[in-house]
Amino acid sequence: MRGGRGADVRTGFNGTMADIEDQFPSPSAPLPFPSADPSSSPDFSSSPDSFPASVELRGHGLRLRPWDPESETDVETWLQGLSDPGFRRWNTPVKLVETIEDARESMRLRAEWDAEGRSASFCVTDEASGDVLGHIGVNDIDDFLRIARVGYWVLPEARSRGVATRALRLAARHAFDELGVHRLELGHALGHDASCRIGERCGFRYEGTLRGAMFEAGRHDAFRDVHLHARLATDPEPVTATAAP
Repeated sequence: MRGGRGADVRTGFNGTMADIEDQFPSPSAPLPFPSADPSSSPDFSSSPDSFPASVELRGHGLRLRPWDPESETDVETWLQGLSDPGFRRWNTPVKLVETIEDARESMRLRAEWDAEGRSASFCVTDEASGDVLGHIGVNDIDDFLRIARVGYWVLPEARSRGVATRALRLAARHAFDELGVHRLELGHALGHDASCRIGERCGFRYEGTLRGAMFEAGRHDAFRDVHLHARLATDPEPVTATAAP
C-alpha cells in the first residue's frame, strides 16, 4: 500500500449498500480513527503498479471490473444505483447524485482516487452475461494503520441473488492479498438486518454499536446509530458465503 493518504480520506460509514466516498466528498474530513502524519507513513507497496487502474476480479459467478466514466451505460447505471429509494433509505449523501452529469463527475472523482490508491472501486457484473448488478469499493484506505472500509450497493433487479455477499467475499480477499489491508471495516445503519447478515456471512464480526455515527434518512440535522463489523486479514476464510441477499 502506498503511504501518505491517511489524513485526506473521507469519513463516515456505509448504510446498507453505501459507498462512503460518494457520501462525503470533502478531502479535508478527518478519519474517526487515528491516522499518522503522511510524511511518516511507510511504503507497503513493492512498486508503483500496486494500484493498477484496470484490475479485474472473477469468482463466485461474478466479474468485478472498473467503472468507465466515459461509458453512457455505466454512468446511467451509477445514477440509477445512487438514486434508488432502497439505497437512500439507508444512506444520506452529503451531495446527492441527481443528474447524468452529477453521476459522471462522481465517477471521474472516484477513478482519480482509485488511481491514487485511496480506494479500489468495482462495477459488479454477472460473469456469464456481463449484466451490471451493482457496485463495491474498498474505501478510505489508511496506509499507516492498514485499515480500510468497504461499501457496496446492488441494483433493485439484482437483489435476493447473493450478489452483495459474493462481491464482498471477492473484494475482501483482494483487499487483504493485493492491497495489504490488515483490517477491513463494514458499518451499516441500525435496523438493516440484511446488511448485518451479509457482513457476518462474509466473516465480518459484529464489534458493537456506534452512537449517532451517520445521518438519519434524508436529513443532515439528525443522526442514527451504526452497527460496526470488521474482519482481519488473519481471520479464517468464511466457509460459505453465497446465499442471498
